[in-house]
Amino acid sequence: MPDGPNTLLDLNQRSREVFRQLVETYLATGDPVGSRTLSKAGSRTGGVTLSPASIRNVMADLEELGLLSSPHTSAGRMPTEAGLRLFVDALLQVGDLTDDERAGIESQLSGSNRTADGPLAQVSQTLSGLSHCAGLVVAPKRQARLKQLEFVPVSPGQTLAVIVFEDGSVENRIIDTPRDMPASSLTMASNYLNARLKGRNFDEAQRRVQQEIDARRAELDELTTRVVEAGLAVWSGTDAVSGSAGRSLIVRGRANLLEDVQAQEDLERVRRLFNDLETKEELLQLLTLAEEAEGVRIFIGSETKLFSLSGSSVIVSPYTNAENQIVGVLGVVGPTRLNYARVIPIVDYTARLVTQLVR
Repeated sequence: MPDGPNTLLDLNQRSREVFRQLVETYLATGDPVGSRTLSKAGSRTGGVTLSPASIRNVMADLEELGLLSSPHTSAGRMPTEAGLRLFVDALLQVGDLTDDERAGIESQLSGSNRTADGPLAQVSQTLSGLSHCAGLVVAPKRQARLKQLEFVPVSPGQTLAVIVFEDGSVENRIIDTPRDMPASSLTMASNYLNARLKGRNFDEAQRRVQQEIDARRAELDELTTRVVEAGLAVWSGTDAVSGSAGRSLIVRGRANLLEDVQAQEDLERVRRLFNDLETKEELLQLLTLAEEAEGVRIFIGSETKLFSLSGSSVIVSPYTNAENQIVGVLGVVGPTRLNYARVIPIVDYTARLVTQLVR
């Protein structure tokens, strides 16, 4: 495919207007757009006022530039990923939410369940309902201060790690340990960690413990050291099971992605997207890219390796804590033809509200 233009300066005014109206029509209908459709719409709305033949010539030029494509034998055209990127970056007119829409989002979030990650699960559900896509939230790592940790053998090769936080909450994890692990090693590991964990979060505790182990200053035998490292890893997220940096991914509204399925290829696209959403570790890595810049970020199709096959777009924004540190990411994932003008302000405003929620 030829390289498309980098900016609208590479298009004349007539080409820009045809391109803009074609993409807007495609995003509204999901169908390839023909020259007669654009000509009739232009006559009614004062948009493109060209004959179908003239519009076809412009569309052919835009297709040659890699901005449009013609699916199958259809006479209509649809934007390519490069075309969508140019439209989003240079032509998209992002509206603002109405007072009623803002109040509706605030009401949904303020009424959410305040247990575990209930509020963030509600955020994901709210984003899904408003966008008619799947809502995504990357929950921050737990930063509560630690009080006590105990290791309890449950079966040969498996040990229950019980952690008590200063706020009174308790969490349990099963960790793998050597089958011949003596009870004395578990007791030694518990005593060692409790002397260093109390009053710290896991990030702080893990740094201190790891520094001691690396410097060979910890008076632990090999088996006990393995228990200590496994006990920290299962909460800090450095193990392969826990995910990316100890964060959790909340996805709601997958069923919304099936609403507009009209053909077998659409069904296959959604099936691939469902598979992508199950690849949580890669998805977490993708969403953390949103932390590299302020505000809303948009990933279209093959711009992300994860969604290159399903033809999907992701709109995400980070949210921060009381120290203005980015602690998580939220957004939506849906087809590349989603309503960018509406979804972008929804994601942006929700991120601002969540910033207040987590402070």
